[in-house]
Amino acid sequence: MNLAAETPSYFTTRHHEELRAEVRDFAESKVAPLVAEMEASRAVHFEMSRLIARQGWIGVTVTPRYGGMGLGHLAKTIIIEELSRVSGAMGAMVQASQLGVAKIVHFGNEQQKRRWLPAVSDGRCLPTIAVTEPESGGFVAGMSATAERDGDHYVLNGRKVFVGNSHVGDLHGVVARTGTGSKGLSAFLVESTTPGFSLGEHQPAMGLHGFSFGELIFENCRVPAENLLGVEGDGLAVAYSSSVLYGRPNLTAVSLGIHRALVERTVEFAKQHQRYGKSLCELPTVKQKLGQLHSQLMTARLAAYHAAHLLDEGIPCDADLINAKLLNVESSLDAARTAMEIHAAYGLDPGRHIERFFRDANHIYAPAGTSDVQRLRLAEVALGTYADQWSARLAYKLRASSASLRTAVHQERAG
Repeated sequence: MNLAAETPSYFTTRHHEELRAEVRDFAESKVAPLVAEMEASRAVHFEMSRLIARQGWIGVTVTPRYGGMGLGHLAKTIIIEELSRVSGAMGAMVQASQLGVAKIVHFGNEQQKRRWLPAVSDGRCLPTIAVTEPESGGFVAGMSATAERDGDHYVLNGRKVFVGNSHVGDLHGVVARTGTGSKGLSAFLVESTTPGFSLGEHQPAMGLHGFSFGELIFENCRVPAENLLGVEGDGLAVAYSSSVLYGRPNLTAVSLGIHRALVERTVEFAKQHQRYGKSLCELPTVKQKLGQLHSQLMTARLAAYHAAHLLDEGIPCDADLINAKLLNVESSLDAARTAMEIHAAYGLDPGRHIERFFRDANHIYAPAGTSDVQRLRLAEVALGTYADQWSARLAYKLRASSASLRTAVHQERAG
């Protein structure tokens, strides 16, 4: 029995496992053969990003009314996990697109939903969300990019950095300042073809080769007023809710997929590699490390699936989402180091992929809050001072979007 491949049956249904098999087959047959090319070139892989989008998976949380799959957050977790198990870069591509989906699902008006969600769902449009700036980092209220009303347009000026899917995105959800203070932020849908919009040069980083997380530049960029998301002043809510309800569970799924890859590859290496006339896995020190790897994977997976399940049920779960991100990021980083220790010098061989997953795992630490930020938020939960329960604020929307999913799941379990 492959213990590393087991999934918590309480959370997943036959439909979930069928989806997992579909994504895994795609990842192993279509993505895996291109990993070496992505690593060597360190360039953005436009073609694979588009091919994945055309599978319909970006619309997994979009209701069928707008052309989506309507399968919910646990299904989204499984898609990202299975892609990340083969390529952290392509898992990151899907998770970043889901952030772009969130802002339209929760804040878009009917016209915006009808215009954009079908295109997102069938792969014609890859959305992003652009919040972070060079001087403000995770301090959203400290941003300085501006959007000034000019007739039936807004004129945007400023820069955004570390934008997931920056160079493949078609529709950027941009948060900019329309007033003062935290209530003076607003969000806009900006098409990549809009005059005054441009991209900074793609800068390859430590890992996630094939993925883009770069700079957006706005120089007197005129955006139609109808592209305003919600009303003026909703920008902070767009940023925070997208980060909490989508960013954290999405990044959790990327970490989980990387973690699974590390465990599976390390177990296989330890079984096949010989030392002192027997398999490496028979050495007591190595066997202890393998047990620890698997224990951490089981715990991380349960936390990830539980949090996604609560989202699908429309149950307030900010703390669970925070904890899942913290636990999965930290355990994937631990697993990367342990895998390198067991592989020793072999772990440095790009052909074994351990060093690639080691690098990729580090990219998931900072987005949607570092581990220090997650611990601070959990401390606030423990102290009773955590104020913005975004999953509670939007619970009614989550319940409505997941109603048919919950009915199908309950019927399957009852049967």
